[in-house]
Amino acid sequence: MSDLLLASNPVHKKVPVLIHNGKPICESRIILEYIIDEVFPVDGAALLPADPYDWAVARFWAAYIDDKGKTEEEKAEGIKQILAAVETLEGALKGCSKEKPFFGGGTVGLVDIMLGAHIPGVRATEVLTGAKIFNAAITPLLASWTERFGELDAPKKVLPDVDGMVEYVKRRQAQWAAAGAAAAAASKS
Repeated sequence: MSDLLLASNPVHKKVPVLIHNGKPICESRIILEYIIDEVFPVDGAALLPADPYDWAVARFWAAYIDDKGKTEEEKAEGIKQILAAVETLEGALKGCSKEKPFFGGGTVGLVDIMLGAHIPGVRATEVLTGAKIFNAAITPLLASWTERFGELDAPKKVLPDVDGMVEYVKRRQAQWAAAGAAAAAASKS
């Protein structure tokens, strides 16, 4: 870990960190809000709704998404939790979208970006486990939302493809297995 990272994010000691005007901003969700809604706003392109209640609801759901599967242990045991979370998000989409295509209503908002960033990982999990997470029979609104979000130009440009994510997860699993075996061997010595 670099000295700059440790100095920029001394609490969590991890990325992402945005350094703007020499000052660190930490955590993905906070960076998104800072860049798009506060520092470089674009007319009509706010991540968060103007209405105070809708703003609070969007921040709640963004935090809900961000807090799921924080540790590798949680991720490993989490398929049941993920499925329950997806069903909860189905209800959130119904309420937040107000019968429009995205959580942000007619345009992509913070909740859309927070959840959309997880789509490649979820798709990779589906391939590796055989579990259908965005299941149209159980969560039809969310399944349709994932398709709409995936067709947008911006996500196509920046999100990894599913095959790449599957390979990445396989490499990480091999690394974890090797580290576990090495730790077990070291403890027997």
